[in-house]
Amino acid sequence: MSAYDDLMAFQRETEALGEVAGRLGWDQETVMPLGAAEQRADEIAALEGVLHARRVDPRIGEWLEAAKPEGEVAAAQLRHIRRVYERTARVPARLAAELARVTSVSQGQWARARATDDFAAFAPVLENVVALKREEADCLAAGGDPYDALLDDFEPGATAANLSEMFGALRPRLVALRDAALASPVQPAALEGEFPETGQLEISRRLAIAFGYDFTRGRIDKAVHPFSSGSGNDVRITTRTAPLDPFNCFYSTVHEVGHAAYEQGVDPAYALTPLGRGVSMGVHESQSRIYENQLGRSQAFTGWLHSQMSDVFGDLDLGAGAFYGAVNRLHRGFIRTESDEVQYNLHVLLRFDLERQLIAGSLAVGDLEEAWNARFEADFGYPVERASQGVLQDVHWSVGLFGYFPTYTLGNVYAGCLYRALREAVPDLEADLSQGETAAATGWLREHLQRHGGLYPPRETVERACGFAPNEEPLLDYLEEKFGAIYGL
Repeated sequence: MSAYDDLMAFQRETEALGEVAGRLGWDQETVMPLGAAEQRADEIAALEGVLHARRVDPRIGEWLEAAKPEGEVAAAQLRHIRRVYERTARVPARLAAELARVTSVSQGQWARARATDDFAAFAPVLENVVALKREEADCLAAGGDPYDALLDDFEPGATAANLSEMFGALRPRLVALRDAALASPVQPAALEGEFPETGQLEISRRLAIAFGYDFTRGRIDKAVHPFSSGSGNDVRITTRTAPLDPFNCFYSTVHEVGHAAYEQGVDPAYALTPLGRGVSMGVHESQSRIYENQLGRSQAFTGWLHSQMSDVFGDLDLGAGAFYGAVNRLHRGFIRTESDEVQYNLHVLLRFDLERQLIAGSLAVGDLEEAWNARFEADFGYPVERASQGVLQDVHWSVGLFGYFPTYTLGNVYAGCLYRALREAVPDLEADLSQGETAAATGWLREHLQRHGGLYPPRETVERACGFAPNEEPLLDYLEEKFGAIYGL
């Protein structure tokens, strides 16, 4: 066997162990008994220690030096392996295992603090997580920007400076659109009523099927914070229900199906290799957001969803036209995952700015709740009422995912670009969506983006699919066109 063959055989085992670690995380969030938390932390830490040792195995360096790639696929495999090898080698095994252990435990502690709206109880836990992440960032940055070093885990090649420029261009038009819509005399009505969980989960399943989720390689469960987990032939999603807010369940499901469809759509030849998953979280979010918003919240598709809800719940208090307005209405709210399309990115920008300050050390964890509440009121115009609406609403920081939040907005930007190209490529898109048929749209995304997995760098992946360099204009144009029509602007 060649050095490349030896390296890839070794890598496949590492990738398989990584999938096992991911399955432990899925289990922890869905069906694990509460009393198992401490033991699970030790299990995850032990497995992370094994993975860390494999990722810095000296033989990898030797194989990389000797390997002679043939073709772009082999070259891409080596590029990913070298990147992980070099990054992992900078982080001591002790720190990697401790991060895995602490974040496993802190996840449960966050959930309890969120349930009781007690940030003070969680603050010491978060202080420990932040301290460990700052230590890791310093190891990875090698004298560069520590936040950029963490961001690189989720969006290779991106920098806080470049994202700040993009986000700065988004904010004025988003705020102007929000203010104009809320001041308009045209205000869509909200959907009212109580919708039992059994019915919500039935429609959730119908939505997953409509968007092409392969249940022979996946499943839907419930979780406090919806997520997608896995790759290849085992990609699982979760959702949540609220009796008075069925859209929370439906669009959480469609969002996670977008993630899962990306993983299920990667070329099977790349399974259990570095190319066998989504290339970055920004590109991943482009799939979840285009499924959820441009397709799932379109006037055509909501007409079909209206018929499905009527079938399950009986007559609704809104006709199909008013139902489209209800799905997309701008509204006061605190929760990022429940936000309308116009205000969603403002929630992300708040988190992006605060987490950069936490990693830089200019904001202490003890002052985080106050900083969050002040920023939220400045951005949205009303105060946070309790911690579960504010600083405790998201799981990300409790599990050390610093650098993840900006990829949500980057994903929206990518989705805007992809949707512009998709509309040109699929002229019958609206007619298809009105029948609950997404195959042409999701097939185009699979062919032009999803199947490549990690073959190309993130921005190149999107540019190859849409035919132009990604930028914020298509997203802003889409939002202004859509909500201008809904609100009569």
